[in-house]
Amino acid sequence: MAIMVDVSADDDRLRDYASLRDMSLRKLLETERGIYLAEGEKVVRRAVEAGHAPRSFLMSPRWLDSLGDVLAATDAPCYVLDDDAIEQITGFHVHRGALAAMHRPELPSPAEVLDGARRVVVLEDLADHTNVGAIFRTVAALGWDGVLLSPRCADPLYRRAIKVAMGAVFSLPYARIDDWYRAPELLREAGFTTVAMTLGEGAIPLDTVLAGTGSADSPLALIVGSEGHGLSARWEGESLVRATIPMNPGIDSLNVAASVAIACWELRPASLSSADPETSP
Repeated sequence: MAIMVDVSADDDRLRDYASLRDMSLRKLLETERGIYLAEGEKVVRRAVEAGHAPRSFLMSPRWLDSLGDVLAATDAPCYVLDDDAIEQITGFHVHRGALAAMHRPELPSPAEVLDGARRVVVLEDLADHTNVGAIFRTVAALGWDGVLLSPRCADPLYRRAIKVAMGAVFSLPYARIDDWYRAPELLREAGFTTVAMTLGEGAIPLDTVLAGTGSADSPLALIVGSEGHGLSARWEGESLVRATIPMNPGIDSLNVAASVAIACWELRPASLSSADPETSP
């Protein structure tokens, strides 16, 4: 059972929750302490259900009952303050009622994510946590198997990414590829056809990609680049297929999360295409 602790806003035990709006500070502190922050009842529940261990909780009294079963299953302390004090500590209004500092799980290796997978998305240097969260939600919803991240890609366990993903970051396998230069070779050795999303010359329409892979269920890796510059020249050159989404004249690009959603649907695995609509989520 969680230990209920009444504290003041300046208590040093609340330092995990301090100044959550300062992203550079959060990234530093969360990396140093090996934690991430989960916000809201649903997200906290999904994190715990995924096997992530809480370090502590911070919530107002009105949320103690709704999370009572979660608190009963842990010895982590639960710090109880009123809403105004929580806003003073965190720097924003916690309208979803509860926060939890969670121990970061050990990530699988890229090879483990690829093992047995048929569809993966590879993110190169995305900076926006909202985009990363939206992509994780799409990838999970459309039956893809995992996500691989470049070393500089935004953190899927950052608070904003978790909220946008609606907890998909807890259930979807993902890994960082430390040796980014060797990443194209890693995917080829694992049997994946790499499909680079690009506006560059020679890109084929997205809806013709599957016709050229030989099988609707051939292993595919969708590669997308950063919000500003897109894919690096190396990835464009190393990918086996270069694809683009046909658009009306005058519109030169889409938001990266929207592009991934369209591509994941167009290249969806055969199992999703044959799913019964009455039983599918």
